[in-house]
Amino acid sequence: MRFSGRNRQVNKSHEYLGEREFNMGKLDFLDDLIQDLRDKNLYNTIRTIESALDAWIQIDGKKALNMCANNYLGFANHPRLREAAQKAIDQFGVGPAAVRSIAGTMTLHNELEEKLARFKNVEAAISFQSGFVSNQAVIPTLTGPDDVIFSDELNHASIIDGCRLSKAKSVRYAHNDPADLDAKLKEYSHARNKLIITDGVFSMDGDIAPMDEIVRVAEKHDAMTMADDAHGEGVLGRGGRGIGDHFGLHNKIDIEVGTMSKAFGVVGGYVAGKKKIVDYLRQRARPFLFSSAATPADVAACSAAVDILTESDELVQKLWANAKSFRTRLDALGFDTGVTQTPIVPVMVRDTAKAVAFSKALFENGIFAMAISFPTVPRGTDRLRIMNSAIHSDEDINFAVDTFRKVGIELGVISE
Repeated sequence: MRFSGRNRQVNKSHEYLGEREFNMGKLDFLDDLIQDLRDKNLYNTIRTIESALDAWIQIDGKKALNMCANNYLGFANHPRLREAAQKAIDQFGVGPAAVRSIAGTMTLHNELEEKLARFKNVEAAISFQSGFVSNQAVIPTLTGPDDVIFSDELNHASIIDGCRLSKAKSVRYAHNDPADLDAKLKEYSHARNKLIITDGVFSMDGDIAPMDEIVRVAEKHDAMTMADDAHGEGVLGRGGRGIGDHFGLHNKIDIEVGTMSKAFGVVGGYVAGKKKIVDYLRQRARPFLFSSAATPADVAACSAAVDILTESDELVQKLWANAKSFRTRLDALGFDTGVTQTPIVPVMVRDTAKAVAFSKALFENGIFAMAISFPTVPRGTDRLRIMNSAIHSDEDINFAVDTFRKVGIELGVISE
């Protein structure tokens, strides 16, 4: 009887596998979609890094100058962050093993949140698993079907997804245009709650949101303000305190979202601002309630990064010096670096195939800098997005400029 029952199970298993094989044809449409991406030079071939993230890295079997990472301050392989992570593993293990609201929270998470609140000069902060997740946490929690969200037309995908999850009406306003924002707010004056959301620094162009003007417009219409400062933390303001400090708007921006995966060099995200907002997020934000927190090693490393920035702005100053040197020299060579105001330097090519060829040629000459095309940026605005870092030496910057000149001339991006 046992054998007979087991045999029936095996037969059912074969029937199931046969059904799966039969239905594989329903995925054939993906072959066409993938081929279409290849035909349009939009298929992204991801390179493999084989070393720690430093100024120079080992990638796809060769040594290259890394001008592609958001490692603004060099924290991704900083000795103090490594030491903090290793100590945290020894004391707390490798993971929290459950959500904080059920199984309790670790002292490490509380300490990081307290440090972030002091660093940002706000009432409170709450940490999440990533910057992307932080937007998924705050936007749907604070807005709903009767509310209206006013979102800059170039906002990050995580903001767009957060708006969709909220079920609130989403209204786009013209990029960095407070006058258009004001007009849109007048149009929806009847909304129960109004939330204005903007990137602090726009990651593809490097320009800065006019938060001082946005806050004035918000106050006029009794609207909440939110800045996703993923590329401003560790970059703008005193010692990298972000866009609020940059404009002197301490406690005037209602919600500041940050990531720990760029200038802070690790992984994670947070929301900082009014205590009542943070308290409510602890009670109702789904990523806080239903997903385990970041690991002890990650949290301890993030905390060490905040300590370093609290102690000194030396790395931030070096970052800006490198960026200024690199950008002004590229401009002098005839490259188009767009409207950047930050260490993000877009080298505008405006042709997909040429941008891909430029990236490939740079890599062959020892520089890792990926091409950026649609859908990350609008069609016809293809570019190389160059990320400066405080750990780039003067010799590194010289090498980068010389290599860009050589490749730019060869491909006809600039003239000799």
